[in-house]
Amino acid sequence: MPRQPVVTPSAPAAIGPYSQAVVAGRTVYTSGQIPLDPATGQLVEGDIAAQARRVFDNLHAVCAAAGGDFSHVARVGIYLADLADFAAVNAVMAEYFSAPYPARSTIGVAALPKGARVEVDLVLQLD
Repeated sequence: MPRQPVVTPSAPAAIGPYSQAVVAGRTVYTSGQIPLDPATGQLVEGDIAAQARRVFDNLHAVCAAAGGDFSHVARVGIYLADLADFAAVNAVMAEYFSAPYPARSTIGVAALPKGARVEVDLVLQLD
C-alpha cells in the first residue's frame, strides 16, 4: 500500500522537504510540530504552556486531516530545549489526552528549529 501525504492549511506548512504527516496503511506518522501559528508561520509568543498548546492544536489539525483524533494516538514524542519545562508541558498534554494515555518519550535537546522550546510528533492508528 503506498504512503499518502497529509496536508492541511489548519497547521503550519512544512518548512523543509517533508510532509505534515504520512499515512502508511492504517498508521499515521506526523512530523514534529513546533509552536508556529499556521496563519503567519511565526513562532507564537508566550510561556512554554502557550507554546505547547499551539503545538498540540497544530497536531490536532494534522490528525483530523488524516481522519483521526487524539484518541487514536499510540505514541507521543516530546523534544524539549529545557527539561525544566517537563512539568508544564506534561500539564498541557493532560488537557488534550485522556486515559488510556498513549506511550510517550520526552527527550532533552540542545536546540529546536526557529528557537522553539518544544517540538512534538505523534504516531496514531486509524480505525
